[in-house]
Amino acid sequence: MLRKYWILVVTCTLVGVAGGAAATLIATPRYEASTELFVSVQGAGETSSGDLVQGSSAAQQKVRSYVLIANSPRVLDPVIEKLDLDTTAAQLASRVTASSPVNTVVIEIAVNDTDAVTAANIANAVGASFIDVVVNELESVDNGTTSLVKMQSIEPAVVPSAPYSPRTTINLLLGMLAGLAAGLGAAILRTVLDTRIHGAHDVEAITDRPILGGISFDPDAKARPLIVHADPRNPRAESFRTLRTNLQFVNLDNGPRAFVVTSSLPGEAKTTTTANLAIALAETGARVAIIDGDLRLPRLAEYMDIEGGAGLTDVLIGRAELADVLQRWGKGQLFVLPAGRIPPNPSELLGSSAMVALLDTLNANFDYVLVDAPPLLPVTDAAILSRLTAGAIVVSAAGRTKRTELTAALTSLEHIGSKVVGVIMTMLPTKGPDSYGYGSYGAYYGGAEQSPSGRAAKKSKLKSRRAAQSVG
Repeated sequence: MLRKYWILVVTCTLVGVAGGAAATLIATPRYEASTELFVSVQGAGETSSGDLVQGSSAAQQKVRSYVLIANSPRVLDPVIEKLDLDTTAAQLASRVTASSPVNTVVIEIAVNDTDAVTAANIANAVGASFIDVVVNELESVDNGTTSLVKMQSIEPAVVPSAPYSPRTTINLLLGMLAGLAAGLGAAILRTVLDTRIHGAHDVEAITDRPILGGISFDPDAKARPLIVHADPRNPRAESFRTLRTNLQFVNLDNGPRAFVVTSSLPGEAKTTTTANLAIALAETGARVAIIDGDLRLPRLAEYMDIEGGAGLTDVLIGRAELADVLQRWGKGQLFVLPAGRIPPNPSELLGSSAMVALLDTLNANFDYVLVDAPPLLPVTDAAILSRLTAGAIVVSAAGRTKRTELTAALTSLEHIGSKVVGVIMTMLPTKGPDSYGYGSYGAYYGGAEQSPSGRAAKKSKLKSRRAAQSVG
């Protein structure tokens, strides 16, 4: 998942960092100044060590109550009046914090403000007002004697040199963590919701049938459908040769090598895969026959640029002999049987005894027979043909076929007892974790220096270099 969606995760992480940086830039800097007050309680005329302990204990108890009144209006109103602040006691209270460390008699009063000097002045003013309210008002003695509670400032507030907020490092770290979490969440969500076949691992999770080969996606496939013939040195052409090699290991017991090539749904490059595989097989010197068994939407004659007016249907109804409509293609031993006229009953024709006799004849005269059949899910034609041959080869397009669709197609073959020879993956990406085949060796198979034009250019440069050396 991470290899597949690492760009998404990295992008979200960078967006999170950018968000943290933006939050830091637009935030108003705030400064914090604090002052510390020491509180003591002493009984009148008591100087023994026990009295001092009792006074310290009493001071700790009182401190817990004092911190609750540090930001009260009784303390803050004199501060507002003294510093001539344009605020209310309630507004100022939200910027004043009083605390006391555990088991101490020290009270810390912290004030934050957008101005560093103002923060320090307010902190010192609040400390002075707090001492006055506690000592002279709340803890005063009615008979005019000195209060038993003493409070003094032990560390006046100073002007802070740097703002405490925003915290750039923390904001960037939080932004990065939030972006990373969002990226991982998006990757997980896409993985869960995306039910399409993307690579070999998806096919292996569905079936134990072997993957015979993988063909990478080519945006120019429509312009050059027969890539093995049009550009033999192309990496995709080499992928079909690898597929050919794998297919040669099927049915090693000298049984018939007639295979139905089908797919789950239309648009998975089934016909072009069949045609290129047939051309690759014929390159080895084998006698190959390819039949357009798609009697609903035949395309083989168009791709192979042959006459398709008469073909399979004419042979099956006895209108023509096989030798009359079987057309030789190319320089090798490749023969093509087009579909012919589209009949009203394709399934009945393909399952007829005439079709059985035709396949027997072809098996006796050819090394390989490939039948380009319709997709499995819309119609039953491919399933019928698979019972008459050595098995079915299922084509699955990466990024297009859903796992449920491929599962349903394979299940439909298994229910009627047909053998699934293997799966061919098409439209695979040329890069990334789902890539397959020879995409990384494109320079070796089809590089400029390997082509005639590349070699000519290289010779021309060499001649120019030698001429320059002779002149020198």
